[in-house]
Amino acid sequence: MNSDLLNPGEKIHVVHRRQLDTEPHRHFVGIVDQYQDGVIRMTGHLYVVDKSTFQFVKRPELRTRVVSVVSGEIIVNILPVGTDLEKIVYKLEGAAVRVTDGTDWHLDLSEVGWK
Repeated sequence: MNSDLLNPGEKIHVVHRRQLDTEPHRHFVGIVDQYQDGVIRMTGHLYVVDKSTFQFVKRPELRTRVVSVVSGEIIVNILPVGTDLEKIVYKLEGAAVRVTDGTDWHLDLSEVGWK
């Protein structure tokens, strides 16, 4: 049984919750391939924090992941339809960490913390 909660083709930004302070920050930006019964299959790119520069770095290889949306281990943000996923960057603006594709749109991530 499919659900309208997440639809194939939707663009998403996923924050993987850290269990320990020593774990790296991992985010995933991609497209929903399939969603069923609380499980999402998504294809996109992983972003991790470089510990020496505290900058998010995009891993170049395209990945497909399957994760549980109801596990409490991830936070899923739905991105606007027009978001250019290939141009996603992370910017530090004051105390705010923002995800943007270089347009007027941005996603403020300050509430998640990143250092």
